[in-house]
Amino acid sequence: MEISGLPVELWRLILSYLRLPDLGRCSLVCRAWYELILSLDNTRWRQLCLGCIECRHPNWPNQPDVEPQSWREAFKQHYVASKTWAKNAQDFESSNCFYLFRRKKDRHVLRVGQGCEFDTLRAALASAGVYDRIVLLPGVYEEQSEITLKVPVEIVGQGKLGDVALLVSIDQHCPTTRLCNVVFMPAWFTPVVYKTTSGHVQFDNCNFENGQLQIHAPGTCQVKFCTFNQSSIHFHSVALGVLEHCEFTGSENASVTIEGIPSSERNWACKHLTTLAKSHCMLLQASDPALCNVSKRGGWGGPPARNVRTCEIVVGGDQSNFLPASKTQLVLEKASEKEAEVSGRLYTPKEREAMTLETDSSDSELSTSSENEEDDRSMYKLSYRAHGLSHMLAHVIHSRPQTNGLTALQRDLELKTLQQELQRDKEAQSLASSLQGCLIRKCLFRDGKGGVFVCSQGRAKLEGSIFRELTYAVRCIQNSKIIMLKNDIHHCKASGIFLRLAAGGLIADNNIHSNCEAGVDIRKGANPLILCNKIHSGLRSGIVVLGNGKGIIRSNQIYGNKEAGIYILYNGNPIVSGNHIFQGLAAGIAVNENGRGQIIENVIRENQWGGVDIRRGGDPVLRSNLICCGYSDGVVVGERGKGLIEGNTIYGNKGCGVWIMSSGLPHIMNNRIGHNSIYGVAVFCRKDDANDYLANQGGNENFNDEGETASWENDLDSEDERFPSRRPISVALVESNSINHNGAAGLYVKSSEALNIIANAIHANHDSGVAVFQSSQLTRIANNSISCNSLGGVLIESEARVELRGNGIYDNSSHGITSKGDGVIVENDIIGNRGCGLRLLQTADMKVTKNRIQSFWDYGIVMLDQTKGLVQENLIFQGRSKKTILQQVSNAEDCIVQNNNLLTFKSKSDVAWTLDNPPARPHIEGSTRGTSTATNSQKVTTMSTRIAARMDGGCHNNGSIFCTIL
Repeated sequence: MEISGLPVELWRLILSYLRLPDLGRCSLVCRAWYELILSLDNTRWRQLCLGCIECRHPNWPNQPDVEPQSWREAFKQHYVASKTWAKNAQDFESSNCFYLFRRKKDRHVLRVGQGCEFDTLRAALASAGVYDRIVLLPGVYEEQSEITLKVPVEIVGQGKLGDVALLVSIDQHCPTTRLCNVVFMPAWFTPVVYKTTSGHVQFDNCNFENGQLQIHAPGTCQVKFCTFNQSSIHFHSVALGVLEHCEFTGSENASVTIEGIPSSERNWACKHLTTLAKSHCMLLQASDPALCNVSKRGGWGGPPARNVRTCEIVVGGDQSNFLPASKTQLVLEKASEKEAEVSGRLYTPKEREAMTLETDSSDSELSTSSENEEDDRSMYKLSYRAHGLSHMLAHVIHSRPQTNGLTALQRDLELKTLQQELQRDKEAQSLASSLQGCLIRKCLFRDGKGGVFVCSQGRAKLEGSIFRELTYAVRCIQNSKIIMLKNDIHHCKASGIFLRLAAGGLIADNNIHSNCEAGVDIRKGANPLILCNKIHSGLRSGIVVLGNGKGIIRSNQIYGNKEAGIYILYNGNPIVSGNHIFQGLAAGIAVNENGRGQIIENVIRENQWGGVDIRRGGDPVLRSNLICCGYSDGVVVGERGKGLIEGNTIYGNKGCGVWIMSSGLPHIMNNRIGHNSIYGVAVFCRKDDANDYLANQGGNENFNDEGETASWENDLDSEDERFPSRRPISVALVESNSINHNGAAGLYVKSSEALNIIANAIHANHDSGVAVFQSSQLTRIANNSISCNSLGGVLIESEARVELRGNGIYDNSSHGITSKGDGVIVENDIIGNRGCGLRLLQTADMKVTKNRIQSFWDYGIVMLDQTKGLVQENLIFQGRSKKTILQQVSNAEDCIVQNNNLLTFKSKSDVAWTLDNPPARPHIEGSTRGTSTATNSQKVTTMSTRIAARMDGGCHNNGSIFCTIL
């Protein structure tokens, strides 16, 4: 009959009454009939699938309320399950045709139960032939001794699941067996309900109560739609086993244990299982938007909605995802206006576009000066825009980003998807596609002690499973490897994932959250690859790396954890790159207790404590990160902290940009440190109580987990892997940074240790450029550009020892240098400051030689009170006030002033003064001393120009907000 003879709806109604064989025949008539049968997916095929008592919902146990993609395909998988276990029949070499004939033509059905030919399972097995089917009627069947399976059979329970219960211990010695719709309980003499050492066993729709399954190589198994209640499976060197759609509850130890190297000796089923696993590979399916495309929500990864401080940052994906184009432009224009407001003047957009780098025009210059005064100033001014660090000021003044740089940085900092990571990393791609040991797919582990335990070089792969309310989800030790893809791990009583003793593998695209300890715990030489996970809302840290643990942590979203997003200590040495770490309740990344690591190109934002916190011998490489909008300091280098901090943009934090303790020994180089609420860089000698820090930051982490003794700390490798490219330093070094527009001094020093401040551009900060309040040992300030700050250029208090050499100190709103302390001021250019060029007060004892000084409004040099020292061979350009040197000291013999050169400006016809021979300071060899690579420099330069944030003013009295919390 032609399909067109009836409406499609009527055809579907008629065909809904057909049995399965009739539907198959109809689909073979022609293409039109075939398509008509396929269209019955949500009607007849759904009815057949749910009506089969041997079948469970296709998405059980994780998502039983979610419809499968195809009910027909789901029913097909259940239907052919009774055939796949016997696929090896063609592989028999002897009597091959006989076995095929027996299986197809002479397969018997043996019934066991009251009123049937067999009363016991043992009796039926004694009479069964090859591939016979044994049907158990409802009832309880108990055997008093072990049953040995010697021929391939299929054992099926009749009725609903639970009607047939077996209290047995079965030992399989045949090539293959299938068991379906049966409840297994252990016999009185052993907890093992089933064991195989050579053959393949298939369990479908079974329940296991308080028992164990043991699969030994070269045996294999396939377990589908089964429930394990206080039961477990042990794999011993199995080449490949498959667990699908199973539920594990109430385990007293691990629910699944995989032990030993996968056997090279393989049985017939390995090929079948490999084909089955690959045909359902999750990586080939379309990415789940709920898991994979989270980075496109809100541009930052969709953290849980709560009342948090936000900042307008165009990083991480398409601009349109979090700001309209017009609003983005408005944000950038407001940033330009904010910087212009510092000078008391607002520029129009056209004027801002036309602005050129005129560093002799102060950012902080007041707009109250008269036109005549401006004309006079133009006669007396000295151009210094060609000094060695002038290029670092270009992007400070030009706050509007270039389109090309903006696009490039968006591409660099956006979170990569798992597919992108696999495309660029062949090792990760190989791991993701590998199949060895045990494949656990779409299972549920809940309400027990352990989920999966992999040991002794075992191999396991976990896909799409849920682990919840366990003590731990996954534990991998002893050179084992685990591959975890798209799993959900939450509410574990300890850490979610443990890796120990040189374990490794791939942990990718998982949702790990709300665990009582760390989301991922790496130690004792473990070296996993952790990609594209969401690790959030933990009650402790997100990821912990310690005890010589390593690993590559890349492209993850780590947010909302109560302690550090990533916590590195006890010689932990991971590579952390391309992650977004945000809205943590402590530090973004904490490096403590001799921890190391390479922390590269991460976005670290809106954390409650320091963006990165380094203490107690922590010695990381921190390079090319965006550390912004934190509620405390950007980077904290605490007691005995070390590390190379290079090429980062540290922006818009509520506290300081970088906060350092005197006992720290960091190398801070080539960073962009701007728009922080307090100091740009602050060095303090006050020692905060590190124990208080550890109690809150994660120092009391339960490192002695799961019965391990604390003696592991003595097992650390003696081999110290240092960073060969790092320049050794013996004094804390702040070098080649751009420090601008911070809420207090650009660089604040109150230190009891030596400090070197070299080749920095310190510009337009809301207090002094450099303030040295205490310096028990020598603070060396050399080759810096200190310009346009709201107060003086350099302030030196009475308890300080300072060497100022080769600096350019320009256009600050108060005095160029004010000193009450000791030291030397040699070969500096102190030009265009609103107050005096140099003021020596109280008990200052300074040697001032070979400087070039000019003050338009005030004296070039002022010496007052009990000043001592030597002032000679300075070149002083006379300003409009005609003032040169003021000397009012109580004991002139202690202050020597000699051989200074005074230049006066006589008329408008004179040639304008210039700073040449040598040219304007600072003089930097090359372009920027200490810059690691041109790429990093360009990236950081561009990064800071893309940010616009609303800053809260105010200055903190005692340094770090973090310390005040303690």
